[in-house]
Amino acid sequence: MEETRAALFQAQKMEAVGQLTGGIAHDFNNLLQAIGGSLEVIERRLMTGQGDIQAYVTAARTSVDRAKTLTQRLLAFSRRQPLQPERTDLETLVDGLRDLIERSVGEAIRVETRLAPELWPIWADANQVEAALLNLAINARDAMPHGGQLTIQGVNIHLDATAAASETGVLPGDYTLLEVADTGTGMPPDVLERAFEPFFTTKPLGQGTGLGLSQIYGFARQSGGYVRIDSEVGHGTSVKLYLPRSHHAENLGSVPVKVPDQPQQPVPGTVLVVEDEPIVRMLLVEALREQGATVLEAEDGNEALTILNSPVGIDLLVTDVGLPGITGQRVAETARSLRPDLKIIFLTGYACNAVLDKELLAPHTRLLSKPIAIDQFLAQVNAMLRSG
Repeated sequence: MEETRAALFQAQKMEAVGQLTGGIAHDFNNLLQAIGGSLEVIERRLMTGQGDIQAYVTAARTSVDRAKTLTQRLLAFSRRQPLQPERTDLETLVDGLRDLIERSVGEAIRVETRLAPELWPIWADANQVEAALLNLAINARDAMPHGGQLTIQGVNIHLDATAAASETGVLPGDYTLLEVADTGTGMPPDVLERAFEPFFTTKPLGQGTGLGLSQIYGFARQSGGYVRIDSEVGHGTSVKLYLPRSHHAENLGSVPVKVPDQPQQPVPGTVLVVEDEPIVRMLLVEALREQGATVLEAEDGNEALTILNSPVGIDLLVTDVGLPGITGQRVAETARSLRPDLKIIFLTGYACNAVLDKELLAPHTRLLSKPIAIDQFLAQVNAMLRSG
């Protein structure tokens, strides 16, 4: 039963990702236009001897940062992971998801958030909350084909015994209410009555599985809360999620290593860079050599293992996780068996907490998410080469 529930949840998440692709592709085309256009202007000005290029460098880097944030959100949302309730801050979650929501609903729909001051944290699976919020936004978009307003509200609610008794299985206590309201077409009574039924959908064939609202209902009840819908034809729809307040302490997670904005000169040392993408490998290798490091390079796991099995001294291994054939994880495992004290930096373009066994993230190991600024990469290399 639990496996079936998890499979349905993943299917519903991937349906939402599919719904997002049009808006995301449009936004990425704009970002690529900004990056490519800036590089063309920089190239033209360098060729003609004009030196004023800083504004275009800044524009390109800003676009890269926006694309990185958007991609990381998509990766984090779509990955398959165990369902696990935890203390979740709704304000942080909503703020972090706002970019995806705005891109998924399009420019014709205005998105407004109204979160109460000192909004209570909830006890729920954060990934499920994200999935619910994004699916509700997509439903609202479909109900407003000519534009409108999408409002996301969050308030603290206390349910007394009388209010709790109106919903089967709901206990009195403190809840955080997350509401998603639209100004769309609304639902007639017969549709509203069936809204939470699995596989019930009013969307055209091939555009919806009918899992969205039923999954939201199921996850809310499993979390100890509930959900209700208010809708009227011509006056829009409001979906209210009541989620239990968390009384747990702050989550204890890994503390990220601080990387200074301006890297120091790396300590002289030998770095092995393993990266299958030639341009990325070239950029990393050249940046390291400019900073005085001795650099060895490999384009795949086999070439890396040949170097690691040789007598050459290596102070630091930098490897992409997603190498073809022999993966970066296997390269690192072999490297540690041959050279137990070797320091390792993993690079990944995937969701960071979904790519490696935790055992590999031992002391003298770091995991960096692509794309990473070259100065930040050099600063991390410098810090690891200097560490004891």
